[in-house]
Amino acid sequence: MTSTTTLSMALPVEHRDRLMRLAREVSFEAGERLFEEGRRADRFWIIRTGTVLLDLHVPGRRAAVIESLGHGELLGWSWHYAPYVWQLGAETLSPVRAWEFDAEAVRAACARDPEFGRAVATWVGRVVAHRLQASRIRLLDLYAPYGSGTPA
Repeated sequence: MTSTTTLSMALPVEHRDRLMRLAREVSFEAGERLFEEGRRADRFWIIRTGTVLLDLHVPGRRAAVIESLGHGELLGWSWHYAPYVWQLGAETLSPVRAWEFDAEAVRAACARDPEFGRAVATWVGRVVAHRLQASRIRLLDLYAPYGSGTPA
């Protein structure tokens, strides 16, 4: 992921500190399913250690892995946009330690402080744009007759 989408580069220090006050530490074993496409998105994570795979349900086929996420990356953006339903699925590839955030609490903090809200929205928007492009390229690689045309 680009440096502008990881937490350390995406938010100014004062907003990053404010967000981190809402965090709680969690851990997951390898192979744990964190969320499923189409289910309620009520939380999100920032990965501290380990790797999480994002996948997309493809009817009649195995889920397509879209991207792998690691240290400092946002896991989950669907919590930010109504109707708050996961657009992808996620599973841990290795043991993961992360900071977990309650989506409702973060949305409320964003509503109370418009500057903080804009910073979070800009960060999440960058992540969504990056993931959309990654999804497009990965699906072309998997299913288009000549792939995405990008070098491997």
